[in-house]
Amino acid sequence: MTNILSVDAPIGNGWRIDEGVRAAAIAEHRIETLRDDLALKKITDFAAALCDAPIALVSIVELSRQTFLSRTGLGPSETPRETSFCAHAMVEDDIMVVPDARLDPRFADNPLVTGELGIRFYAGVPLVSEAGIPLGSLCVIAREPRDGLTDFQRQGLKVLADDVLNRLSDSRASAISRATIADSESRFRTLADSMPQMVWSTLPDGFHDYYNARWYEFTGMPAGSTDGDGWNDIFHPEDQARAWGVWRQSLETGEPYQIEYRLRHRDGTYRWTLGRALPMTDRAGKITRWIGTCTDIHEQKLASEEREVVAQELSHRIKNIFAVIAGLITFAARSRPEFRPIAEDLRHRVTALGRAHDFVRPHSAKSRPDVAQTSLHGLLDALFLPYQAVDAARISVGGADVPIDDRSATPLALLFHELATNATKYGALSNDLGSVTVTSLIDGSDIVLVWQEDGGPKVRQPETLGFGAQLIDLSASRQLGGTVVHDWAEDGLRVVIEVSRAALSRG
Repeated sequence: MTNILSVDAPIGNGWRIDEGVRAAAIAEHRIETLRDDLALKKITDFAAALCDAPIALVSIVELSRQTFLSRTGLGPSETPRETSFCAHAMVEDDIMVVPDARLDPRFADNPLVTGELGIRFYAGVPLVSEAGIPLGSLCVIAREPRDGLTDFQRQGLKVLADDVLNRLSDSRASAISRATIADSESRFRTLADSMPQMVWSTLPDGFHDYYNARWYEFTGMPAGSTDGDGWNDIFHPEDQARAWGVWRQSLETGEPYQIEYRLRHRDGTYRWTLGRALPMTDRAGKITRWIGTCTDIHEQKLASEEREVVAQELSHRIKNIFAVIAGLITFAARSRPEFRPIAEDLRHRVTALGRAHDFVRPHSAKSRPDVAQTSLHGLLDALFLPYQAVDAARISVGGADVPIDDRSATPLALLFHELATNATKYGALSNDLGSVTVTSLIDGSDIVLVWQEDGGPKVRQPETLGFGAQLIDLSASRQLGGTVVHDWAEDGLRVVIEVSRAALSRG
């Protein structure tokens, strides 16, 4: 074996590489004749599909640059060597995996990490010649951190890296080239056939020209019978038009393809399947091929539907508990007339909580409200419905709508129910002329909620705060972590509540 660990270019483990020896070896492989080589393009296309990564490269690391002989999902054909991940990968004994480049001191400040490309995950298989000379790497890249590769993906990348080396060797020995290409094709198909998913490939116009063994094993269809557009015939009749529409949209726009549909199994039943595909493009960004997979998700789909039924049943029972409590309060008040006003207030509060729960609980397609269940305005509109007049809205809601979740719905319902109740008893809603405006404003990371009453009796500041006012303060400050300020102006009460956006929604 040639001794390349010499006195030239430093590498990460402290050894040095004789760049003269490397330059001669690279020249022998005539890499310029292999730029955008079709066989290498198939390898990077499949490497990207195998690892579910948007970018795959065959990179040759030269003295001042790294050249991409084949690239899937990336425009530039080369980058400076000083930014190269592959310069590190090519001298490793095994696959080099970088789960998050931002956390790796070797690459944290790399422009390929901090810049527009935004590399986070990298996995590269060393490309080492038969003489033991590191040439570059076959790598996959993603823009989000990952834990690493599965054993199957590691094995697959090594097989594909062997195919790359075979293709490089072919440029030196045309006599061996035909056998090597045939062997590479065989390895490619063997690898595809060993994947647990159904794998398929199409031409740029969407014509299906390849399926792996798993597809025919699952569907029971004869080989070649689903080429072209024959695949749609084995979808559930109710899913065929939708599947065609989504596929045409991807073909027209180049957007990734993803859809759930029912696929006919070889036993005649239909099973839920997740279909995905990514476009493979050339240097000019033109789509050259689509690589896709189908994954059987039938059990997961059924389990999800069962969980939804249980959640809806639980929410329904909780709503019934609110109704039972309200009924018990009413029943108890009948026997104790002196407590009837207190009981009535308590019953209204329980009813308000029930409306808040009904708004954020899981819904089916039939029971789902018309407004979004994550909407502040939607919650307020539902809450204020009992206070509105038949011919006009006494309480209007405006301003910027913001998302809420189940955590904030309850204190918001209590807070605004108390304000509406007090307005009905003493404020703007106690006569036929008054009105209330609720406005939500975004102030940076905070939300400002303004309750403004107009047209009611003259306002007087109470000498002491009652239970309702204490409940408002409790809901705003303790449960939502915000502040509440009362302005007892004669022409109308003004209440300003300020809370952080994070307190309203976990998202």
